[in-house]
Amino acid sequence: MITLEIYSDPVCPWCYIGKVALERAMEARPDHPFAVTWHPFMLNPDMPTEGMDRQDYLELKFGADLVTAYGPVVKRAEGVGLDLNLPAITRQPNTLAAHALIHWAGLEGKQNAAVSNLFRAYFKNGQDIGARDVLLDIAARIGMDPALTARLLDAGADRDAVINADRTARARGIQGVPFFVVAGQHAVPGAQDTELWVQVIDELAERP
Repeated sequence: MITLEIYSDPVCPWCYIGKVALERAMEARPDHPFAVTWHPFMLNPDMPTEGMDRQDYLELKFGADLVTAYGPVVKRAEGVGLDLNLPAITRQPNTLAAHALIHWAGLEGKQNAAVSNLFRAYFKNGQDIGARDVLLDIAARIGMDPALTARLLDAGADRDAVINADRTARARGIQGVPFFVVAGQHAVPGAQDTELWVQVIDELAERP
């Protein structure tokens, strides 16, 4: 197997798009060599713990021209068959606890399921993925122990580890996500097309 490390944030639409495009390639090449692991990168590391109003956030980040800012996102999402329900999102969450959940899910071999459910909860259902009840629901849905997850969330477990991992990613020169690292050495930044990933898989298969 070949490691495929993915740096991502579950409130990043390009990360969701990049994940779907990658999965299309892996479905087309079911004998792909990738062992996928997800790493935290917080787009808004200074976000208040309780998050903030989504519209206020968008206006602060993009100004009034939201159509220009999000037009390419919607178009690209449609290109991979992904229907983003952006109007449903009313809160911009702090993703620290969500990243901790992804970490715990990884210890149980359920990391990709956690990431998928976080993306769907936020971009399709408009849920606040910084909220305790939403995270507990996701944990239960993917087969994690809700009581244990609740204790970990309430204790703030592994939050320092997530913060340090985010800082380490930035120290490595990662400035945006999604960001993929193949075999620990080949960097692939951005939400790449399925065709590129199919080509990468085919080239890896040809290696002796």
